[in-house]
Amino acid sequence: MTDLFGPGHGAHTKEETGWILYDVGNSAFVLVMITAVMPVFFKDVAAAGLPNTVSTAYWGFANAGASFILAFLSPVLGAMADYQDKKKTLFLCFLGLGLFFTLALMGIGQGMWGLCLAFFVLARVGWAGANLFYDAFLVDVTPRERMDLVSSRGYAWGYIGSVVPFLFILWRITATGDIAHGGLPVAPTRMGFMVVAVWWFLFSLPLMKTVQQKHAFAPSRRPVRESFRRLWHTFQRIRTHQSVFMFLGAYFFYIDGVGTIISMSTAYGRDLGFSVTMLIVVILFIQIIAFPFALVYGKLARRFSPKTMLMWGIAVYCVITFMAFWLPQIHSHALKVGMFWGIAFLVASSMGGIQALSRSFFASLIPMEQSGEFFGFFNVFGKFAAISGPLLMGGIAKISGHTRWGVLSLLLLFTVGLWLLNKVDVPDSRS
Repeated sequence: MTDLFGPGHGAHTKEETGWILYDVGNSAFVLVMITAVMPVFFKDVAAAGLPNTVSTAYWGFANAGASFILAFLSPVLGAMADYQDKKKTLFLCFLGLGLFFTLALMGIGQGMWGLCLAFFVLARVGWAGANLFYDAFLVDVTPRERMDLVSSRGYAWGYIGSVVPFLFILWRITATGDIAHGGLPVAPTRMGFMVVAVWWFLFSLPLMKTVQQKHAFAPSRRPVRESFRRLWHTFQRIRTHQSVFMFLGAYFFYIDGVGTIISMSTAYGRDLGFSVTMLIVVILFIQIIAFPFALVYGKLARRFSPKTMLMWGIAVYCVITFMAFWLPQIHSHALKVGMFWGIAFLVASSMGGIQALSRSFFASLIPMEQSGEFFGFFNVFGKFAAISGPLLMGGIAKISGHTRWGVLSLLLLFTVGLWLLNKVDVPDSRS
């Protein structure tokens, strides 16, 4: 096939291309439903009448709740996925769940904040569950030496690809209402949820068609029982996989900070008084800038090692945390806006690299035939991290009356993650 995704490392196979294109589809959910439009829709429409601090806290609790649900399901689901032909079946089930409740959010109106949060939680569970199996497919679509490259290109094209439905939704919203001096118009915003679902489904089709599970255990008559037995056996042999679990400990902390910034940034920006228009433009800027930087991280990982690039990305997020904490204290509007744009650039420069290299670095450390099981652990650590970060930020926001103190607490997460990552021993080929 023609190498459409960057020169210098050979053409992508059909399996690699199908796997990368799924990132284009599911990233629209991240951009519209988690980061940009849905948080504003919740605060301005579904939670209309609630105080800003309370609605921000509820949004944080909802993100934490979705992560909490999947965190408990992930180990067994991952272990079950390692049986022949189970990985794609489970992927399709969670994809269907996510698509259904994304469409269900079209029925939410003003003041329906409870039902809105319930539907959002279920949609996010479906999205995250599908991603568990999608990530585990990485070992089936490409050899170890190409994992950093393919994973980075998945995130890169996901960022730039998700801009297309986002721009269409933004055009429909701005053509209907004035978001510069108010909130989002209800009808075109709800129609945008359908656009996300359709886009997500269409870019899932290449993966459904081309990607097959290559590394698996033989079918079992009692897959659930055997999955629990394998999980117990893996826990008993943790010392055998010491590097894997040390990395998971580091991942728990630093991805907690990254995920919290992604999911809570729009609500935080609203609390600081930035307009919906500015926040949407900033998010669009982040998506576009993240595209080349994700590719850069993948290339630099081949030269400096994925571990080194991960540590660099975490250090950048420490700087972001400090800047976000001091932002509310700036009295000059022009300086505050400039600093916000600076934070956006730093976020864009490293978020894709951290996420992509975390996925590929972990995939290179685990037994391929147990990819589902180990990515179940990967998902558990990531989801429990996604619980603690928004809970921490939301809880401190409610207690202190300002979310800036919750932002500062994220610095502890990045520092501990960096310290643990530095202690991870990896094979010479991956160090």
